[in-house]
Amino acid sequence: MSNLQGFFLPNLVLKQIFSYISTFRKEGYNGLYFLFIIVMLAVLIYFNYGHQLTPKIDQYKSNFVTGWILYYLLYLIPFALGFLLQRPFFKTGTYWRNRWFWIILLSAPAIFAFRVNFSLGQTIIPASWGEDDIVFGSNCLNLLVRAVVIIAAVWIIWLVKDRKTQPFYGTQKSGPPAPYLLMILIMLPLIIIAATQKDFLHMYPRVKFLLHTAEPQPSYRYWIYEICYGFDFVSIELFFRGFLVLSLLRICGTQCIVPMACFYCSIHLGKPAGEAVSSFWGGLLLGIVSYHTRSIRGGLVVHLGIAWLMEICGWLALLFTK
Repeated sequence: MSNLQGFFLPNLVLKQIFSYISTFRKEGYNGLYFLFIIVMLAVLIYFNYGHQLTPKIDQYKSNFVTGWILYYLLYLIPFALGFLLQRPFFKTGTYWRNRWFWIILLSAPAIFAFRVNFSLGQTIIPASWGEDDIVFGSNCLNLLVRAVVIIAAVWIIWLVKDRKTQPFYGTQKSGPPAPYLLMILIMLPLIIIAATQKDFLHMYPRVKFLLHTAEPQPSYRYWIYEICYGFDFVSIELFFRGFLVLSLLRICGTQCIVPMACFYCSIHLGKPAGEAVSSFWGGLLLGIVSYHTRSIRGGLVVHLGIAWLMEICGWLALLFTK
């Protein structure tokens, strides 16, 4: 490829992404439907941050079944309403009579609720380890095991449902990463502003738990944790932009994208409020891209880039606030 082609290719891909958005606006957008979706999410966010919804649910996580049921409902309700609210505004066709639609609608929140409540680290790490080693090992192991749980569940569904019609959800090649790196740069000022907020610093950097161990931790442990943290995002991108979009596109068309973004917003309710709000719009954009490209690779670049930038900005904020 010539240098000139290399210079123009990111612009061409960005134009392609804008064309995807334009197509979605024609096929999957309705003003009243979006108004109902925004009101529904606003009510959910209000109850979460105004009445401590997710902290109250977290109190039941010690009881696996109760915690799983509560998180299942937290995820199922916005996901199902995302589809139900379409009926007055779209010609939804026959997807309500498709058995795979119901299997995915009911099983996807169950899988993710299982992931959230699944904690294996402390049970398999040797008791002979020191307290600091147990804290580090359990945090890393939980991230890895939860990611494997998601990937395995999605792989089984793909094997049964879509193995003959498409590659494993979203794993086919997409365009060059340059346009997605540009998206990360666009997000950088917002992340920097967020890093000045108390709720952001309460959550990030996630690796700061290593600062509170009994003994100073070697630097390689910080890197290992961040790699495990990144692997967790691979499973999340595969689940939302791969599984929830690409397994339903032949059944629901573009109408699977907004419900996925509603579900995606609900899993951010335990995070800073600004992150929960922006997650819907970010999930919507990445869902549109994966729908048209049949790939999650671009979204994964964006997701990992933003996640690690939030870690970096969180560290810098800690340094400057000491």
